[in-house]
Amino acid sequence: MKKILFIEDELGLQRAVSQVLQEQGFEVFSELNGEMGILRAQKELPDLILLDIVLPRKDGFAVFKELRANPLTEKIPVIVLSNLEGGKDIQKMIELGATTYLVKINYKLDEVVEKIKSVLKE
Repeated sequence: MKKILFIEDELGLQRAVSQVLQEQGFEVFSELNGEMGILRAQKELPDLILLDIVLPRKDGFAVFKELRANPLTEKIPVIVLSNLEGGKDIQKMIELGATTYLVKINYKLDEVVEKIKSVLKE
């Protein structure tokens, strides 16, 4: 069973996405802030991380940089799922090495799941 870590501060969205992913056979771990997300990634070593940008304690950019700086987490694919749709934010995350960047309002939940499956090649 593939493990996914979802770092998202909107509890309702976190629960909805987690439930759908669990129904699809994934094991899902969630954290509401950047600091806890980093710690959870190091502990669980997920197969994929879904990462919001606007987070308390540490934003998604800082989280991503720390994940990439750690040998344990540097190779984990990261899908950025955020409401920030400015070209600079998207470009910055892609340049940092994000697998892909999805703007929340542009994607339905089933499309997000398909993108995750595609990245994990399931």
